[in-house]
Amino acid sequence: MPSDSPPQVEKMEFGVHTFGDATIGDSGQRLHDAEVIRNVLDEAVLADRLGIDCFGVGEHHRPDFIISAPETMLAGIAAKTEKVRLNTAVTVLSTDDPVRVYERFATVDAISNGRAEPILGRGSFTESYPLFGFDLGDYDDLFEERLQIFAQLRDGGPVTWQGRTRAPLSDQQVYPRLARARMKSWVGVGGSLDSVIRAARYDFPLMLAIIGGSPSRFSTFVDLYHQTRSQFDLPAGEVAIHCPGFIADSDEEARKTVWPHHQAMFARIGRERGWPAMRYDQFEHGSSPDGALFVGSPETVARKIVAVTDELGVHRFDMKYSNGTLPHEDCMESLRLFATEVIPRVRELREE
Repeated sequence: MPSDSPPQVEKMEFGVHTFGDATIGDSGQRLHDAEVIRNVLDEAVLADRLGIDCFGVGEHHRPDFIISAPETMLAGIAAKTEKVRLNTAVTVLSTDDPVRVYERFATVDAISNGRAEPILGRGSFTESYPLFGFDLGDYDDLFEERLQIFAQLRDGGPVTWQGRTRAPLSDQQVYPRLARARMKSWVGVGGSLDSVIRAARYDFPLMLAIIGGSPSRFSTFVDLYHQTRSQFDLPAGEVAIHCPGFIADSDEEARKTVWPHHQAMFARIGRERGWPAMRYDQFEHGSSPDGALFVGSPETVARKIVAVTDELGVHRFDMKYSNGTLPHEDCMESLRLFATEVIPRVRELREE
């Protein structure tokens, strides 16, 4: 009988994510979208060279996050890297066709020699619904049905499916075929218990986006995931977390550097959603041991990663290293420190 306890993982894994945030250059002016995309490619190449396990790019359709075609971005990255596994963060499956998503990722998988790992989600922004002609009233049904289809597609075999939001499929083979038995695919969840259950039921690893509040509250999500898998007679699955972060030589330098960019990003999103402006004391609390921001020196961030991942019982930590308009050079330095100082320190601490 499968156990409802988390899987025992001998080695932590580490990833980094970006949404292709619209950044500023030396003059303080916003860079052209094309330059932002080229900079993301350079960041991915650096992550690969430094031995980071995974690199992920988000999907958005708005002016502050430039990457709208993540699989195309990943195909470019695949051609210039050797080892780093390639994620989305996330693919908005609800407003795309699961067959086309599979075809694009299977192509990236071939280019990268088996390194494609999509992260599928509903997305925390809704611009793609009117852009592609979908009704927000179908928010849950769209994701549920598309995930059902993708759960068959990831194994590379023929698909048979019938539902409400898409044309039926009958013993349909989809190409290109995978060179491996299954394309590892994740479900990304921000705050929906229903999506946790879906991830477990359809046998997907779970990626939790912890972007605010205390990480401790996500223990409920982790427990629910493992309990649900047990109920469906599935073995214990993998759980990872995605959190915003920035690393500099000292806590003070890290906070001073990232604060204006982080504040501006949340002010812009807050105006859309009716949030009050973020205060500095809130930012400081987010960067504290009980907050969701992994901002600080390598030692501070490493100790926080150990504390949070041990508490939640997760095997992988992914840091969203881009922070709004934070310049490319600062992102590159944060990536360097993450790979060369934080990751080795986490492994040291876990061995003590």
